[in-house]
Amino acid sequence: MSDTGVRHPLVTIPRVLVVEDEAGLRLTLTDRLVSEGYAVETADDGAKGLERATSEPYDLIVLDVMLPRMNGLDVCRAVRQRGVTTPILMLTARGQVVDKVVGLKLGADDYLTKPFETIELMARLEALLRRRLSSPQPGGDTYRFGDVVVDFRRAEVSRGGRPIELSAREFKLLRHFIEHRGATLSRDELLSDVWGYDEMPLTRTVDVHVAGLRQKIESNPKSPEYIVTVHGLGYKFAG
Repeated sequence: MSDTGVRHPLVTIPRVLVVEDEAGLRLTLTDRLVSEGYAVETADDGAKGLERATSEPYDLIVLDVMLPRMNGLDVCRAVRQRGVTTPILMLTARGQVVDKVVGLKLGADDYLTKPFETIELMARLEALLRRRLSSPQPGGDTYRFGDVVVDFRRAEVSRGGRPIELSAREFKLLRHFIEHRGATLSRDELLSDVWGYDEMPLTRTVDVHVAGLRQKIESNPKSPEYIVTVHGLGYKFAG
């Protein structure tokens, strides 16, 4: 066959990690996802799921709450704490509001209560994938959320086209939030990673800087949209 010189664009197949201990459901989800054009990998307990989710790149994660060795909520928390921003859809058999609320606060993007129709699961996953592909990703020279633009190379921030004056510490804090988008970060973690403190007595340093940052980037600092307080745990960047 002769080479016509035509080069077809590569098609990227979305990769999905399914963390589910019920063998029947795991097989059903795998078959359906593969038939819809996804590449699927699975894990049958929380520890394996966490290892895979944090060591390999995925486009979506389907994560059951009730898992052996490590429950799904702990897996979700650990994944976000390690800076992985892959969209997570959680599955729960309990149907209790508290599970859903805790899961979302820990960084999950959506949830489904068992039993569910696979057509609904597919619709949720497709929505998460579209959102991920249409959202600017951290790691480039600039990052945009709302009307705020962060230029990492120049260390400049603007809102509505107007420059925002941030201190070096505020800029470093904002960058850290963006790089760990969706993860709940404790005050101790922020003090360690942004300030470089290994040990620190009780302090309001983080709270004061977060409040100052909110004043500059939030439309309503008293009801923040981007730097969200996760009560009892810390802060999460939802931009």
